Amino acid sequence: MTKAGMAMPSCLVKPVALTKIPGRYLAHQESLPKLPVPPLKQTCDRYLATLEPIVEAEELKHTHRLLEEFQQPGGVGERLQKRLESRASKLENWLSEWWLQTAYLNYRMPVVVHSSPGVVLPRLQFSDRQGQIRYTAKLISGVLDFKTMIDNETLPVEHLRGMPLCMNQYYQVLSSCRIPGIKRDSVVNHALSRRPPTHITVVHNFQFFVLDVYNSDGTPLTVDQLYIQLEKICNSSPQANEEPIGILTSNHRDSWGKAYGNLIKDQTNKESVQAIQRSIFTVCLDAPMPQASDEMYRTRAAVQMLHGGGSRWNSGNRWFDKTLQFVIGEDGTCGVIYEHAPAEGPPIIALIDHVVEYTMKQEMIRTPMVPLPMPRKLHFNFTPEVKSDIEEAKQNMNILAHDLDMRVIVFCHFGKNVPKSYQMSPDAFIQVALQLAYYRLYKHCCATYESASLRMFKLGRTDTIRSASIDSATFVRSMDDPDKQNPERVTLLEKAVKAHSAYTDMAVRGQAIDRHLLGLKLQAVEDLPTLPEIFMDTSFAKAHHFRLSTSQVPAKTDCVMCFGPVVPDGYGFCYNPMEKHINFAVSAFNSCAETSATRLANALEEALLDMKSLLDQTRKSKL
Repeated sequence: MTKAGMAMPSCLVKPVALTKIPGRYLAHQESLPKLPVPPLKQTCDRYLATLEPIVEAEELKHTHRLLEEFQQPGGVGERLQKRLESRASKLENWLSEWWLQTAYLNYRMPVVVHSSPGVVLPRLQFSDRQGQIRYTAKLISGVLDFKTMIDNETLPVEHLRGMPLCMNQYYQVLSSCRIPGIKRDSVVNHALSRRPPTHITVVHNFQFFVLDVYNSDGTPLTVDQLYIQLEKICNSSPQANEEPIGILTSNHRDSWGKAYGNLIKDQTNKESVQAIQRSIFTVCLDAPMPQASDEMYRTRAAVQMLHGGGSRWNSGNRWFDKTLQFVIGEDGTCGVIYEHAPAEGPPIIALIDHVVEYTMKQEMIRTPMVPLPMPRKLHFNFTPEVKSDIEEAKQNMNILAHDLDMRVIVFCHFGKNVPKSYQMSPDAFIQVALQLAYYRLYKHCCATYESASLRMFKLGRTDTIRSASIDSATFVRSMDDPDKQNPERVTLLEKAVKAHSAYTDMAVRGQAIDRHLLGLKLQAVEDLPTLPEIFMDTSFAKAHHFRLSTSQVPAKTDCVMCFGPVVPDGYGFCYNPMEKHINFAVSAFNSCAETSATRLANALEEALLDMKSLLDQTRKSKL
């Protein structure tokens, strides 16, 4: 999800041509390098170093022996490495299809909380239906404006550290949808079909509508036209008096896969589901949520984006399989939830930045001259079987909603400005602060995942920045060690920050360890009767039990992304560093007695302030 250092356009980007620039996207993609396969010894050495702060000395010795055996000349590691290099020579990207399957489509937990991130936008200044519809009309118009750039292939190419990035993910987020299966899901993208969709789906009071967003001459509907159409939808769905069909998409993937089979046996249901799946994106017009204090508003909004609040509130007002859903509450709550399989956070955030800026523009009032047809309501037949599936999904959703422990904080003391004033990477500074916060709570370090973009390479997705390093562990222990003096602590902090920046640089250049180890493991699954011991080692299990799963998703908009933990006793941590403040979201599960989102958030605030104080005091003593 991270886009550390990604240069984003500073103003609202517009199509540079009114007509399509054919082949521009393909020409750009073809010029990108392929994802490399790192050297085997390099990965094994670096893997051992990343284990040092998180496993016991005896375990480390055992793993060291296994790695030596794995790397013997002519041995199993060398054979798997050669097979992986052969795969890399034949495919555009040796990892992308494997990653899509293993990280997303084979994953059977609900996409809600466990996989799909939400984005909370600044609260809007309306609290009634009219304001909700007016803003939604502008938002839809803004997304269609962005879509024009995708269709015309005029999206500005992004760069990271001077290198052009793969733009493929931008072409995956609109008109796409996840399709449930019994043991494995799939993703369909209708943007490339012979007749690309011209409609969005709007869901209000659990009822779904098809809204055509283009006129017969191919021009998008104006904001005024969209307002009129949304008003018709709201007027024809005044109450939530139907079964919340959308809540089925929140269930465990195997259960939803079976329920999906039941649902689409009926032809009417099948056609309605296909209309949702084919739509460009979904708009969820939500009922107001329970009121919250100003301090807790963003936390409540994050919960609304991630799961909708449970079956009593807005969880049925979604189609969680849809790649992109905009959520606009009647109370001014606004944001996005997206299904993670087709894309990471940066393309979503770039789209959001564009849309938010678009909605702030002065409207040109253009009264529509042509009467528009009524948006089409999608009908469903509820058999006893389907009703039973809905009841099961409701119960499971309510358990999950009750289990999610969420805290969103606006850290107002400083932002990127402070680490930058000390010539430190803001991302590395925040990650080291998180290591300190966690260590203070638990008195040990844990495997920490931060996503790094692999978009310098064709069809690149992510690799892992392992934030728990030997240097970060040495620093965090020094902070509460009475035998250590401040100048030494500053030296250790600088080393920890540099180590994190170095690992980040290594990761974005395709030289990190996690995707390489995954590739070797999957190659072994294909080629060997049994897995090599290094993949069944307790160290390997510990290294992949990410109690801290983190992502930096910077945006121009004052928003914050949020997601759930990836393990039952872990935390999800997402942050958007602004110039003078930091937005961050922490999640945990209430069912785990050891974790608390509020405790970690408070510990992080304290760690950030202590690190700043340490640097300030040391600077003063030098003057």
